[in-house]
This record gives sequence, C-alpha cells and structure tokens, in this order.
Amino acid sequence: MKKTGTHQQNQISQIKASRSKFGDTGKLASLLREGSRTALARGITLIESQNELDRAAAQELLRAILPFSGNSLRIGISGVPGAGKSTFIEAFGSWLCAKGHKVAVLAVDPSSELGKGSILGDKTRMNELAANPNAFIRPSPSSGNLGGVARKTRESIYLCEAAGFDIILVETVGVGQNETAVHHMVDLFMLLALAGSGDELQGIKRGITEMADIVLVNKADGDNLARSKAARQDLTRALHFMPEKKSGWTTEIMLSSALEKTGMEEAWEIIERFEFKTKQSGYFEQHRKEQQLSWLHEQLKDSLWFAFIEHPGMSDALRNAELAVMQQNIPTGKAVEELLKFFNA
Repeated sequence: MKKTGTHQQNQISQIKASRSKFGDTGKLASLLREGSRTALARGITLIESQNELDRAAAQELLRAILPFSGNSLRIGISGVPGAGKSTFIEAFGSWLCAKGHKVAVLAVDPSSELGKGSILGDKTRMNELAANPNAFIRPSPSSGNLGGVARKTRESIYLCEAAGFDIILVETVGVGQNETAVHHMVDLFMLLALAGSGDELQGIKRGITEMADIVLVNKADGDNLARSKAARQDLTRALHFMPEKKSGWTTEIMLSSALEKTGMEEAWEIIERFEFKTKQSGYFEQHRKEQQLSWLHEQLKDSLWFAFIEHPGMSDALRNAELAVMQQNIPTGKAVEELLKFFNA
C-alpha cells in the first residue's frame, strides 16, 4: 500500500509539473481564444509534446477549443524545392493581411537528422510576414512523416482557428513525397511549379498535380516570363486528360511572381470561386467530414502502434522477429502472427 501511495504521489507531482510548465489548460484556452499569440504558441508546443502527461493536457485543451474552430479556409501549398513557396507565402500572406484577414502559416520544416527537431528556417525566410501583427508563423518538425506533414498539424489548425485566424496556410516540405496527407487536412490544394525545368511534368507523374485545385507557375517575371507562359499552356493541355475531381472543380492554372508580388489578387479570386462553388454543391462540408474520419483512423492506428510497441517485452520480441525476417528464417506473415500472439497473451 505504501508503494502504491508513493507511486500515486509521484504521478501527482508529475501532473503538477506539467501544468506549471504549460499553465492551466482552461486558462490557456481562454487566452488563446482572446487572440494571445503567446498562448497559441504554448498550445501548439503542448500538443506537439511526446510526454504522456502532456498528451492528456493537450486533449483537454483541444476539447475546450474545438467548438470555436472550423471557421477558416484551409489552404495547402506544395511544390518542388526552389519553386519559391516561402517567398510566395510571405507575399500572399502579407497581401491577405492588408485585406483584413488574419493569416496563420503552419510551415512544416524537414526534421534535423541529428536533433530530430525543426530547422526553424521559415521565420527567417518570412521576415515581413512574421512581423505582421495579423499573422502567425509556426515551423514544426516533419519528423519523417509522409508528405512532410507534421503529425500534429491538424490539431494546430484547430488552435489557430480558435485564436481567430481565418486563413490557414499549410506549407509542405515538397520533396516529391506523397502529398495525400496534406490533402486530407485542407480545403484547397495549391501547387507551385517552375517553368523550363520539366518540374511541371514531374508533378504530373507524381500525381500531385492531379490533387491540385490551383497550379501557380511561379517566378513568371523577367526573362522567365515567356517560358512561364509556355509552361502554363503545357499544363493546361496535360490537365485536360486528368480525371474529373469529386469536387466538380476544374483545376485552374495561373502565372505568379512572388518576387514582384504579382498574381496575388488573381489567386485569391480563384480561391473565392472555389470556396463558393464547393460550398454551394455541398462538397466543402462533406470533404471536411471525410477528413474527420481520416483523422480518426490515423489516430487510431497511431494509438494501436504505441500500445503495441510499449507492451512489456515487445521491444525484444520485435527485435528478434526483425532479425529472423532479415535472415529469412521465418516468413514475414508468420513473424507478424507470432508478435500478435505475444501481444494478446
């Protein structure tokens, strides 16, 4: 009994330490809803924490702010390295802020191979937008996730919405990985392409262009303007053969120059048309409901995996199974069967 009491006291101490680190979740939710950028940053840090006690506090915070989320337009932005994503986001975000919008940028950085943390390059690449009082930029480590989308980006979107941000821009790593993950958490998918390098055709091969609702041929300025116009024609012809989207929307292709800040108004007009058409047809709401289900299934898979891997003795059992499979001493299916038997024993 004494041992149990000591264990419980230790747990209480840990919970108190966790709460003192992030503050009371009710107070944090209240400050966040008042638009406190500090509270928003602390809230995102909390939901990104891998600590078990922090995860419980994060769920409390999400439960408190969930009724106040959902009132934004979520836009995913991807493209090959060098396409000018960050420069475009800064120009577009600044343009939106000038029009009276509050813009949150969830820029997913590649994780550091040594520290496994965010490189945090986005704030230094978006100085003007970072200084804007109506903007919030949060780089998050991708942690090796498919498509470069941080595991907690969805929860971060909810927090930003509860804090009053009506435009959420999610920038992905854009290194040719499957961008399906970001498509399952945004309302509209935007692809930045470059002219003259074959990137627009590579995008089609990867299937990213098929998901794009808007394709911007960026850096359409100076000597590159003629090549950009030619790339737009090539993309228009190629997209003609793409299957029809569930949304009923036909992908629009336009030119932009983040450097010269051109194309911002045209991009927004297309976005507004997309929003109007998909809301009118009912697709907008249905797509969000499907995203909720996708999120449920993803979290369920993650939780089952954590429960599996943390099962007593599983670490050694898994290591032995991996060795046996690599040495071809046991079929993969049989190894899985034995691991599941061990887990359920």
